[in-house]
Amino acid sequence: MREVDEEYRRDQLLGFWNKWGRILVGAVIVGLVAFAGYLFFSHRSDTVAGQQGEQFDLALADAAQPTKADPVLSKLATDGNPGYSAMARFNQAEALLNKKDVKGAAALYAAIVGDTKLPQPFRDRALIQQTIAEYDGLQPQQIIDRMKPLATAESPWFGPAGELVATAYMQQGKRPEAGKIFAQIAQSKGYVPDTIRQRSVQMAGVLGVDATDKTEEKKAQ
Repeated sequence: MREVDEEYRRDQLLGFWNKWGRILVGAVIVGLVAFAGYLFFSHRSDTVAGQQGEQFDLALADAAQPTKADPVLSKLATDGNPGYSAMARFNQAEALLNKKDVKGAAALYAAIVGDTKLPQPFRDRALIQQTIAEYDGLQPQQIIDRMKPLATAESPWFGPAGELVATAYMQQGKRPEAGKIFAQIAQSKGYVPDTIRQRSVQMAGVLGVDATDKTEEKKAQ
């Protein structure tokens, strides 16, 4: 019985191999080729990213010599990976601002905002920079509509975006709304830089809102 059972199992295995063996071998080969391809492209991507990082650093070092820096930044802006492409374009826009070409800088920022291939933080930062560059030519409500999604306590851009919204409210004569936002910025414990927080305390005070942190006052006492 044992011999019969073993023979039966061998027949089953042989039948299974005859039916599916080639497919299994092919699947293994395809899997190995795919894995090798992943390792190759991953290594190549890391190598290219490293080279682009070196190019970007050199471009920043040569920023005082536009004839050297500009071609490198232009290449990274068009051919770099999303991160280096965005940073190169930011530097190009800042260079235009230094040359007083506000329209050109705003157009570059707008292009970054509209580039869906870029991570959202880059696009959000570009929207703030674009709004600052275009500020004098925008209506207060346009500024509010642009910045309001970023002007929340949960947003990493609450400081600059909130300041822009509060200033636009002041232009509209909405002092209570402006004071409220300045107070929120002043008391924020999130990503708001100390310089913006301190400035917001002063602005809220001018608008008649006490934005001092009572908790900190009690600790000091």
